[in-house]
Amino acid sequence: MLKKLRKGLTILLTGVAIILVIAIYYAEKIYSDMHSELALSEPLTIDFSRGSTIRTLANQLYAKGLLKEKNHLLLWVKFRRQETRLQAGEYILQPGVTLAGLLDNMVAGKVVQYNITLIEGFTFRQVLQIIAQNPKIIKTLVNLPDDDIMKRLGHEGEHPEGRFYPDTYYISSGVTDVELLNRAYQAMQSILTEEWALREDNLPYKTPYEALIMASIVEKESAIAEERPLIAGLFVNRLRKKMRLQTDPTVIYGIENYDGNIRFRDLRKDTPYNTYTRAGLPPTPIALPGREAINAALHPAKTDYLYFVAYGDGSGRHVFSTNLKDHEKAVDLYQRKKRKKK
Repeated sequence: MLKKLRKGLTILLTGVAIILVIAIYYAEKIYSDMHSELALSEPLTIDFSRGSTIRTLANQLYAKGLLKEKNHLLLWVKFRRQETRLQAGEYILQPGVTLAGLLDNMVAGKVVQYNITLIEGFTFRQVLQIIAQNPKIIKTLVNLPDDDIMKRLGHEGEHPEGRFYPDTYYISSGVTDVELLNRAYQAMQSILTEEWALREDNLPYKTPYEALIMASIVEKESAIAEERPLIAGLFVNRLRKKMRLQTDPTVIYGIENYDGNIRFRDLRKDTPYNTYTRAGLPPTPIALPGREAINAALHPAKTDYLYFVAYGDGSGRHVFSTNLKDHEKAVDLYQRKKRKKK
């Protein structure tokens, strides 16, 4: 009886030893495969799109000749508990990379980054055009009216103009237009809140939104950074004196199918954005203001200026005046006479 037990134990131990040897062999084989450099002579981009699984990745690598045994990859990922942690996006495989290194990068989300720039002074429609032209962004808002777009963004009832901060944003392939616009929206909210908290006293704005409207006008009227506080101060002076702002960019914003030329009849045609016919601020911003324009609107220069006119020499600079008489002289000198020479 004792001999049979010893024999059975010997057979069991032998079987366990064989299994351990096989397990160690395959463990070392899998480890070696996962830490061997991939056969790459130049960088290669792979796209791990949303909804993809580890099997999707294994099939993709196998098809490219970078994976000999799919099961090794699947077992490694399962052992490391990485199968649900891989982040979607584009990844660049550089010569020298290993499968283990690739997976670590995918867990860390080290995707290829692209940039897209929303430009100061652009309108919301121009922003949508920039997004539409970017091949890396998934478009879900195409041909939707503004009201529906804002509803999709979670801001139903808000006018979109001026709500998105102009900046360069870094994105990964497959980001949606909704995600990008929400980032820009939150950036504008954050900056406007910060600037509003530090505003000058006794400004003629009741809300941060009114300051945003003024900032958009300053953005469109100023091409020179140092003139922004002067222009903001001038418009603040006009508001305080109950004078109409009389600024062309607001009129242009209210013109449907604007052809690039503003005419005298446009200045006389009443629209909600015609600051020649209506007092106060227009109902919404007219463009995306940058931080400098927002800061200028909330820290306007303390001047007596009420009028300004462009030099008209392409420099973007203006002549500022405190009274209508001097302003008319400046208009004659820098605008009317130049038009007559043409």
